[in-house]
Amino acid sequence: MKIAALQMVSGMRQADNLAQARRLLEDAAAQGAELAVLPEYFSFLGARDTDKLALREPLGEGPVQAMLASAARELGLWVVGGTLPLDAGSATQVRNTTLVFAPTGERVARYDKIHLFRFDNGRERFDEAAVIEAGAEPVLFEMAARDGTPWRVGLSVCYDLRFPELYRRHAQAGADLLLVPSAFTHTTGQAHWEVLLRARAVENLAYVLAPAQGGTHENGRRTWGHSMLVEPWGAVQAVLPEGAGVVCGEIDAARLREVRQQLPALEHCVL
Repeated sequence: MKIAALQMVSGMRQADNLAQARRLLEDAAAQGAELAVLPEYFSFLGARDTDKLALREPLGEGPVQAMLASAARELGLWVVGGTLPLDAGSATQVRNTTLVFAPTGERVARYDKIHLFRFDNGRERFDEAAVIEAGAEPVLFEMAARDGTPWRVGLSVCYDLRFPELYRRHAQAGADLLLVPSAFTHTTGQAHWEVLLRARAVENLAYVLAPAQGGTHENGRRTWGHSMLVEPWGAVQAVLPEGAGVVCGEIDAARLREVRQQLPALEHCVL
């Protein structure tokens, strides 16, 4: 099955971001992708963290969800909307949420980011918990490729990548593919992005697809990019260093079985 990670450099105008996301989804479909995944914060990166509060949507309503559903239906794609701000029932917080849409346009999964990024090196400071309410539960969804091959897909977001326990939960639940939509900073991405993605693939004997924000944004933030597909032995199959674009590659159920048979590490986990 061909899958695609969509890299963006999202700005402060939601309508422009949604238009670009739709174009990238169209590009992925034209390249034969059956599953396309957008990055974290694909619909908006504001000047301040609190700017996202004005754009929060209730589940099932709003322009971001409407675009995702219509793109899935019209393009015949499984579409994963990296993250968007969903209403958390509070005037001061939102959920940072991944939504999954089947080719029918039906929403089939929701994951609220569990681990919230905090970083302060004296020059850059981030504290997502100031405006985001954390999720609590891992989420997988099941899909079938056009050839009928079943896939179990584990969801995660950005900072989750640093917590291998989440991915082991996915592996124990039978995940074949792990998704990591992200907006890694340039500082942390340059140091840790690739090694963490490859580690999650190797230790869970699974494919990892990681779409990212990649470039210098209107708000002055610089993100690392390097959206990539990693195969279960840890090799990077495809990568886009910077700028908006589509990273396409194939995942192969036979290759997955081969690796897991040769090295049955998941069967040896005792904790």
